[in-house]
Amino acid sequence: MQKNNRIFDNTEIAFSLKSDSELERAYFLFKMISIQPLIRIGTAATNFAIKANLPIEGLIRSTVFDHFCGGVNEEDCLPVIDKMFMKGVSSVLDYSVEGKENENEFDAAVAVTLKIIDFAKHKEAIPIAVFKPSGFGRFYLYEKIGSGETLTKNEQAEWHKVIDRFDIVCKKAKENDVAVLIDAEESWMQDTADDLVAKMMQKYNTERPIVYNTLQMYRHDRMTFLKREHEKAKAGGYYLGYKLVRGAYMEKENERAEDKAYTSPICKTKKATDINFNEGLKYMLDNLDCMSLFAGTHNEESSYLLMDLMSKKRLPNNDARIWFGQLYGMSDHISFNLSNKGYNVAKYVPFGPVKDVMPYLIRRAEENTSVAGQTGRELNLLNSEKKRRRTL
Repeated sequence: MQKNNRIFDNTEIAFSLKSDSELERAYFLFKMISIQPLIRIGTAATNFAIKANLPIEGLIRSTVFDHFCGGVNEEDCLPVIDKMFMKGVSSVLDYSVEGKENENEFDAAVAVTLKIIDFAKHKEAIPIAVFKPSGFGRFYLYEKIGSGETLTKNEQAEWHKVIDRFDIVCKKAKENDVAVLIDAEESWMQDTADDLVAKMMQKYNTERPIVYNTLQMYRHDRMTFLKREHEKAKAGGYYLGYKLVRGAYMEKENERAEDKAYTSPICKTKKATDINFNEGLKYMLDNLDCMSLFAGTHNEESSYLLMDLMSKKRLPNNDARIWFGQLYGMSDHISFNLSNKGYNVAKYVPFGPVKDVMPYLIRRAEENTSVAGQTGRELNLLNSEKKRRRTL
């Protein structure tokens, strides 16, 4: 992409929704996140305070929670959703309560997801819903099935409930004509999730992609998987929807592979991951007749590449089969500059009770410290906008 078309340096558009005080808070937060020892200490202290029932929710809410989350429930998120949609950025409401292990909590997650789909039907700003496989069933079950072990009778009944939860949500999404993204997780449970999502695609993606799976392109086998699923969809006469991401569990994946003495599924280098991700973009754009893409990326070069591919194929910026996505509280320079040019853009907006969302927030902070250049780029952009405003 030509230099004069490189739009992501425009901080006026990027931060147009932020007041001066919100800009300062964002700068302070990313400054703190950039200090790795501080993240470790802060994580330990926060976990201790929550377990000890110390009154810290107000502090968390007014700092890290409000920056990275939309609210404690769906209604609480509406001001954030409406504000972003004024600038053309849609929302994917993400119930970010992690690590639950019992049937009541899984049923509650389904109820929340169904409510979001109903929300989406009546609110243009929420075109997409999302859930995690482990939000609908025990991680152990996915893992046990994936390893080829036989389920006990009780586990079989439990697994049928998981299938039913997927089916209820995907059916509702189809009825409401709302896309539903299903997140990816660790590789040792992912084969089971992939098989279940493929069944949902076959059942509900009959006219267009409604159900989307997620491909973590730091896995070196994902291009082969994508091409195989494409062949199956062509033979079966259904559509594919995929969210492409780089991936979120790299250290855990590599450590487990080393501990259990198997070859890691993760690409050997960052460059190999970047190539894999970009190859995925190209392949999907070459096959838009039967698949739709949600490009979940904070990487500027991959975003420019996708824009360039769309331009070369003479696709309109707002082609309904292509979405760009980023996380709320991050990469506003990508999201808002893309929406300003008419592209389809959605922010993942996490929500949930403050205590229950803390594992998500801690993971977010740890990821920011481990992604080379991410926090530094955020700080530079925020600083540029602060300077720009001072000169007005």
